[in-house]
Amino acid sequence: MSIRTLQDILTLEQRPLPNAGLDNTYALIARGAAINPQAPALSFFVRVEDHANPVRWTHAQLLAEITRAANLFHRLGIRRDTALSGVVAFILPNLPETHFTIWGAEAAGIAFAVNPQLDGQQMAQLLSAARVQWIVTLSPQPDAEIWQRVTGALAGLPELQGILAVNPLHHLPGQTTGQKLPAELNGVPVLDFHTELAAENGLTLNFPAPTGEDIASYFCTGGTTGLPKIARHSHANEVANALQLAAVAGTQIAAPGRTSLAALPLFHVNAQLGSGLTPFGHGGHVLLAPPAGYRSPGLIPRFWEIIASHRVNSFSAVPTIYAALLQVPRAGHDLSSLQLAICGAAPMPVELFRSFERETGMRIVEGYGLTESTCVASINPADGESRIGSIGLRLPWQDMRVLLLDDGPLREAATDEVGTLCLRGPNVFAGYLDAAHNASAWVELPDAGGQPQRWLNTGDLGRQDADGFFWLSGRKKELIIRGGHNIDPKSIEEVLAGHPAVALCAAVGRPDAYAGEVPVAYVQLHQGAQAGEAELLAYASQHISERAAVPKALTILPALPVTAVGKIFKPALSLREIESVVREEAAQVGATLTQLTVEQDPKLGMVARYQIEGDDTALAAALSAALGRHIFRSEPV
Repeated sequence: MSIRTLQDILTLEQRPLPNAGLDNTYALIARGAAINPQAPALSFFVRVEDHANPVRWTHAQLLAEITRAANLFHRLGIRRDTALSGVVAFILPNLPETHFTIWGAEAAGIAFAVNPQLDGQQMAQLLSAARVQWIVTLSPQPDAEIWQRVTGALAGLPELQGILAVNPLHHLPGQTTGQKLPAELNGVPVLDFHTELAAENGLTLNFPAPTGEDIASYFCTGGTTGLPKIARHSHANEVANALQLAAVAGTQIAAPGRTSLAALPLFHVNAQLGSGLTPFGHGGHVLLAPPAGYRSPGLIPRFWEIIASHRVNSFSAVPTIYAALLQVPRAGHDLSSLQLAICGAAPMPVELFRSFERETGMRIVEGYGLTESTCVASINPADGESRIGSIGLRLPWQDMRVLLLDDGPLREAATDEVGTLCLRGPNVFAGYLDAAHNASAWVELPDAGGQPQRWLNTGDLGRQDADGFFWLSGRKKELIIRGGHNIDPKSIEEVLAGHPAVALCAAVGRPDAYAGEVPVAYVQLHQGAQAGEAELLAYASQHISERAAVPKALTILPALPVTAVGKIFKPALSLREIESVVREEAAQVGATLTQLTVEQDPKLGMVARYQIEGDDTALAAALSAALGRHIFRSEPV
């Protein structure tokens, strides 16, 4: 059924979610394999220059590798029904072995996605919190940097049973899986993943399959620096979200004969579930880009060549990637196979959206989701109207409402009234690993019969229009989204607060035409203390382990803005940053501003309203185009 309107979703919901017999992700992948076992399921090229001759697995072969991985983890002691955690952490770039590990670990126990770019101390905190038993990571030969990070994370992990090392170089022509490995690290054995995998049965699971209520995976959420919350997904969550996404975009991304290019990192839900489980479970084909994904050398310059060569039907990317792709020549490439380009993880500037569609003739659909909604929560209809700036219609079999949580009794917002986006449905996660984090995640709203219903509080502000489309208006959460990469301001603030001269500090996002936002910091010094901005920036750079979180600029103020109760008022700092960006863009195009106000519009979010000197139409158009590259709204007056 083609989804074009909210009424189509309501019609589809007259039938139940089609998850009968699909209790777990392994069963969903097996169902996809049964559609056409010999059809391609996964293709991979280690280097961009090798893309014409990828390594390929049919659906039958992919299922066999996942089955072997599940049996391997079971043999190594991973269980769902013991006092131990049953957690397998994967600290890997994008590899076929990453997929084998994810789905095999979910069948045997719990798969834990860990960002390989975290430093050893951060990894150690996460691995300890999750009580990890086995780690799957890169061997030291192809990537000593990741190996060293993992090595630095091993101390203080009493439940760790061992390490499985992956050598991706064996995917290159003429290479073998042989690799030199230490016998042990920090007292735990180090095993060759490929050797251990080959010894397993790939026909059937050697143990009972999980149920829908069993926990399938752990994901970090709430920022990628410091120690983020760990969200738990059940098997039922992941199966439901894959089926929901397929229902609204199935003919493009989740159907036999369709090829999706996957280049987002597999430790994120988007790549793992939207560009992995969903096509696998519906007989589709995933073309997996090299290990570094979009950051792989040469991928962006040859992107359109790869799309044409492999007859790719869809891909998912963040706004920074779309901006880069606009600069890559498309002439001479047959791109007629490409039907759908999905944008998520960060808001897309309106001008970039329009420019990309205008210059390429391709359609972009924007969506919205969060780790707590498993992956996707809403999306513009692939077969219907795509409203620029909207995050689309809610997914079928999931309720999504705007609730008023702060002013008086809890109630549902009226049409176009701004409130907090809240979710309820089979894809809403099973809660955080640390129960202390769960209290703020939920709100209760009585149903029509007066019975309390539990809703997920996303922390995002938005509204719903008369046609059922949702629009974001801002964030209650303070995350800075840099190129789709979540940065927790606290990870910056806690470091700067450690400087002896700093009394107060606040980190906010500065609008950036390429990255969406970049982090900047504001500081108030102790009375009588001496420190310069360059010194404090150097201090931050030295002590903030995640490079993406290092502030691009730092400003010392006599006093930070505070609320009546003394809390730092960050919206004032955000408004200051938007004003600065508008003035810089005006200067770049040679325009003189005679008026500029920046304010929080209840429906539109942050809005900059400006007036330029004179009646120069070309100058006005140039400034409008420059400001249109940013995620805030701008209007001439």
